[in-house]
Amino acid sequence: MKSINWNLIFKSLEKWREELGAEDPSVSTVAENYRRETPVNRPWAVLVSTIISLRTKDEVTLVSSERLLKKAKNPAELAALKEDQIAKLIYPAGFYHNKAASLKKIACILLEQYNGKVPSSMDELLALPGVGRKTANLVLTEAFDLEGLCVDIHVHRISNRCGWLKTNNPEETEMTLRKILPKKYWKRINYLLVLYGQKLCRPVSPFCSRCVIKNCCSRKNIDRFR
Repeated sequence: MKSINWNLIFKSLEKWREELGAEDPSVSTVAENYRRETPVNRPWAVLVSTIISLRTKDEVTLVSSERLLKKAKNPAELAALKEDQIAKLIYPAGFYHNKAASLKKIACILLEQYNGKVPSSMDELLALPGVGRKTANLVLTEAFDLEGLCVDIHVHRISNRCGWLKTNNPEETEMTLRKILPKKYWKRINYLLVLYGQKLCRPVSPFCSRCVIKNCCSRKNIDRFR
């Protein structure tokens, strides 16, 4: 593929999303709901909900995050909870025991090192327990409105499948997209491609016959499709 028509890709994906009637991702919803109630703690709400969201369905993330944030509106209140209390509040989120332990450690670190505030730099976020590049990028974009480009398995798979790039893992994909993807699309690409990967461009036997970006896809490494 000689050139990539990003405008066409995103226009087609946004139109498909609107026709599907898909709502904003749970992390954005939690952040917006919490911002209206307690503006100063939006970064905390985003960080908490993003950690809970890992390998967890959106509807579970939304309920679990709001339940925990009602009990722990800030790092101090969460640090005062026991790990089993946190785990119970975020259940049935995936790996809820591990996430409870990470959240407890994060709350203590924020209190000890950052005066109870969530840091706004990539390096500081990555130093927190349980925080990877996807989580850090989401916090930067959703909480601080800074530049960030979230890449998960869906973004990695679809970008390679379409032939936009050739990388071996999500981190390589992020670094390559930072070079070739216009910045105006950085924040939106994760939500759109995750949704697309869940509904149509699935890992096995994708629905190529219903693809809205087929003219921008090289169908790399697809054995079966519908």
